[in-house]
Amino acid sequence: MCLSACCYQGDICLGCGRQMQLPMAFCGKCMLTPKLKIVAACSYHQGLGHWVGQIKYQAQFAVIDVLVDALIERISYLISIGCLTLPQALIAVPLHKKRLQQRGFNQAWLIAKALSSRLNIPLLDDCLIRTRATEPQAGLSGKRRRKNLLNAFELVTEINLQRIALIDDVVTTGTTVNEITKLFMPTHTQVQVWCLARAEAPNCG
Repeated sequence: MCLSACCYQGDICLGCGRQMQLPMAFCGKCMLTPKLKIVAACSYHQGLGHWVGQIKYQAQFAVIDVLVDALIERISYLISIGCLTLPQALIAVPLHKKRLQQRGFNQAWLIAKALSSRLNIPLLDDCLIRTRATEPQAGLSGKRRRKNLLNAFELVTEINLQRIALIDDVVTTGTTVNEITKLFMPTHTQVQVWCLARAEAPNCG
C-alpha cells in the first residue's frame, strides 16, 4: 500500500483543509472565526476512501498501522513548524452500544490505541459515551447531520486537562467532533481532532 498519492503535500489549513501557500495553522478565512484544529494525514477523495472502508466494513486492521504512520508524520511536521502541541490524552469518538455490538469493534478506538502506543499518550477509555443510536451520517446534509447528533454524546467522567485530541477515522463536515467539543467548554479544554482522512461533504447545506 503506497500513500504517496493520498497524503497531503505542503501546508493545509487545519480548519477547512484547503491548501495554503505558507506554513500556518489556519487560512485567512478560518482566522476570522475560531476553528477546531483538525489534523488529517490524507485526503479521503484521493484514493484513501477504499482503505478506510476496508477497516470499517471488512475489518482489515493491518491497514491501520500504515495510515497511523502517515498521521504521525503529519503531526510531527505540524509540531516542527509550531502549529501544534501534543495533547495530554486521546479520546476515541464512541459508537453507540448497539452499533458496537453489530460491528464488533470501534475503528476510532483501534486508531486511538495505535496512536497512544506509538506516541506514549494516555488513551482515556469510557469517559465519553454515545447516548443514543443515531442514523449514519454518510449522505446527510449539514443541517440533518447537526440535528442527527444533537445531544448524542455525554461525558461520564470529568476531564480536567488543558489539551485532548479526539480520534476518528474520517472527518467530513466536523459535525460529530463539534458536538463533542461542546462538552469540554466548561473546563476550557483545548480540543484537537486527529483523523486518518479529511473528506468534503457533497452537500453541507
